[in-house]
Amino acid sequence: MALFQISEPDQSPLPHAKRRAVGIDLGTTNSLVATVRDGVAVVLCDDAGRPLVPSVVRYGEHATEVGYDALAHAADDPHDTIASAKRLMGRGLADVASGQRRAYRFVDGEGVIRMATRSGAKTPIEVSAEILKTLRARAEASLGGALDGAVVTVPAYFDDAQRQATKDAATLAGVPVVRLLNEPTAAAIAYGLDNAAEGTYAVFDLGGGTFDISILRLTRGVFEVLATNGDSALGGDDFDHAIVDWARDESRLPALSAVDARRLLARAREAKELLTQHDAAPLIVSFADGARLELTLSRETFGRLTHALVAKTLVPVSRALRDAKLTASDIKGVVLVGGATRMPQIRHAVAACFGQAPLTNLDPDEVVALGAAIQANKLVGNRDGDDWLLLDVIPLSLGIETMGGLVEKIVPRNSTIPVVRAQDFTTFKDGQAAMALHVLQGEREKVSDCRSLARFELRGIPPMTAGAARIRVSFDVDADGLLSVSAREQTTGVEASIAVKPSYGLTDAEIARMLQDSFAHATDDAAARTLAETRVEAQRMVTATESALAADAALLAPQERNAIDHALAEVQRRLEGDDRDALSAAVSALNAASEGFAAKRMDRSVAQALAGKRVDAFDSR
Repeated sequence: MALFQISEPDQSPLPHAKRRAVGIDLGTTNSLVATVRDGVAVVLCDDAGRPLVPSVVRYGEHATEVGYDALAHAADDPHDTIASAKRLMGRGLADVASGQRRAYRFVDGEGVIRMATRSGAKTPIEVSAEILKTLRARAEASLGGALDGAVVTVPAYFDDAQRQATKDAATLAGVPVVRLLNEPTAAAIAYGLDNAAEGTYAVFDLGGGTFDISILRLTRGVFEVLATNGDSALGGDDFDHAIVDWARDESRLPALSAVDARRLLARAREAKELLTQHDAAPLIVSFADGARLELTLSRETFGRLTHALVAKTLVPVSRALRDAKLTASDIKGVVLVGGATRMPQIRHAVAACFGQAPLTNLDPDEVVALGAAIQANKLVGNRDGDDWLLLDVIPLSLGIETMGGLVEKIVPRNSTIPVVRAQDFTTFKDGQAAMALHVLQGEREKVSDCRSLARFELRGIPPMTAGAARIRVSFDVDADGLLSVSAREQTTGVEASIAVKPSYGLTDAEIARMLQDSFAHATDDAAARTLAETRVEAQRMVTATESALAADAALLAPQERNAIDHALAEVQRRLEGDDRDALSAAVSALNAASEGFAAKRMDRSVAQALAGKRVDAFDSR
């Protein structure tokens, strides 16, 4: 298991010697920045005393506005005011082409998605960078200088593309990132240190646009993530849209303009928040044409409207517990993270699932940033008297394609990061001088059922017989969860490598499908893998036999040649079918038919080697 020490024991504890470090929670709905002061993590507020920065950016005619100023124009300028950009991070246009209710004008193009604004086409990376710039400016003003390091949090279920997009946004904003940290892990850090907690905990993180569940074990200053699961397209936004759909149905609203749709969505969010403390909330909207919508939404109705969404959060919970080999009764406490966890129906569902009331003594909006600040404080070398280790994990398995369209997993999911794993492979054909490597992500056995991440080639392999070359393939997942892959031929040292940076990541459905299908099709996958492996072995046998016949057929009597030809034809015929047992039997028959041929070839080789030599020339010892 890979461990890394976070504290630097030789740093001065004097306040004036401390380096400026912050934790940043880049959220779907709101973002915030925190730091450690006098050994205590605190959120940094703006001049008006507000800790949150709405994750909204407006590209105006003369300036770019961020936060509350942008939010104020969300309804009247919907095309140029971008909200919830986090849900688009690391995505391509195909991922949001259907089922996405947004007023943005998406721009077609290669790679990452873009949105047309009056300031030109903008990517989610650029939008997020504007939010990060605002947070950086707030931190530098509060701390009195440039930042020395920042930890930026990401959902645990963000894939490689989404993590890389987040890191690119921070670079664009001038934020010196020292680590990307999973949001549930950050929350556990805040709770673990503040409450001196020990035991196994679940972190239930429902934000504006993403959902994560992590199971962590806290033991004597060690934070070990046992399992993680989630849904990168489920969050508070979906509960807002449920209210919008209800309002449309109740009032039989016609198609709304982008401006009116934004107004309705804003009022729906306000009603959702009111229902946290009240049994009913008004939903009043004045539309641009003078029409007016007036409805009352009860907490009971809201619960009914969102029952399926609440149930959707519990599916990843079950998977995470299963991966950690635990039951709900093994969990000592449940930590709630994210503003959406304030909804009563969420708290009731979590309590029922785990058989205990969740922990709520830290603000769910702030807990992630507080934990990230504690982590950042450690990583830049500041000491506060607490020495601890953090062990995080990757959410999905990583591997490469092998013969027969199979996936060989090199780094299994829930492996502790940072992690380096290597495995040796070999060539399939005689004289093979190059190897194509296909990097994959997912839980299934076949390439067609997993996600392609990258391809690269290793050239310069010395010509050898099939199976003689040794190529070591190494996977390196860093502490941010980002992947690099290398391949090295062992005898010559020739090497090739690639940093896996796909243009955009998994679709929302793909992430859930990968894990669900891996369980549902486990038996079928095992059978398919066995058949594919048998086919590879059969093809290898056919190639070797044909090569031997081409070179030494003269050694065979006619009946021997006929027996081998018949067995060879049977193997080739069975290769076209799906009967693994029949193919295996045909390979065994070919082996038996060619045993005598192999012996004759060996005898001739020995005779040729001994030709012209005296017996007494050999040492009998």
